[in-house]
Amino acid sequence: MANDARNPPPGKPSDPETRSGGAFFGRIKTYFFTGLVIAAPIAITLWATYWFVTLFDQWVKPIIPSVYTPEHYLPFSVPGVGLLFTLVCITLIGALAANLVGRTLISYWDYLLNRMPVVRSLYKGTKQIFQTIVSQSGGTFRQVALIEFPRKGLFTLFFISREVDGGTIGLEPGRRMYAAYLSTTPNPTSGFLYFFDVSEARILDMSVEDALKLIISCGLVFPEGVHAAAGGTAIDRQTAEAVIAAAERGEREASLPR
Repeated sequence: MANDARNPPPGKPSDPETRSGGAFFGRIKTYFFTGLVIAAPIAITLWATYWFVTLFDQWVKPIIPSVYTPEHYLPFSVPGVGLLFTLVCITLIGALAANLVGRTLISYWDYLLNRMPVVRSLYKGTKQIFQTIVSQSGGTFRQVALIEFPRKGLFTLFFISREVDGGTIGLEPGRRMYAAYLSTTPNPTSGFLYFFDVSEARILDMSVEDALKLIISCGLVFPEGVHAAAGGTAIDRQTAEAVIAAAERGEREASLPR
């Protein structure tokens, strides 16, 4: 009986063997997910770049005379010709608009499009958007705010577009308000425009890029610095991960049989 208690039944691995096998597969799983975290962003970036370049090739390359394409002189296809041709054309248009003749032609073009009933709305809207984005003095998203919305106790990230006077939107003049953009998750290109009092917005020490990462990842990717409550200190991400890893190791060691 004592011998049976010391020796496990045939075909059933002992506890040390089970733990060693579990540790081996645990390391394999860790290696796999580590490789996935490294390889997936690289693969997605390369795929997106290739898709963007080939998209311009499909649209622009057919209108380029064959004598100006590398395939006319080389036995293989060279990607990126359409994108390069588009960049050159945009630069030439900008150079043309910088002189008197170009400005005159563009003014005639604006006058023609503004006379069209349906096209003028689309043209004026897109032109204003691009002028705001490209202009150095344009109001782009430069601040991220936390606002208690849509009810008390819930807080939402907003991108501050600009500060406006309440009188410009039909409210009492002199009322300081923010025009704020609420982005949807995980697609930040769609959202809603809201107007809030300046006193209701808490401006965060967070860049627009970090806020976009937070929204796109559905809250999984936080900024590098994790700030504690008022009066607390800030800890960096590596310190937080080290503390969590140490706690997990302690839990695993406590669960092992003595």
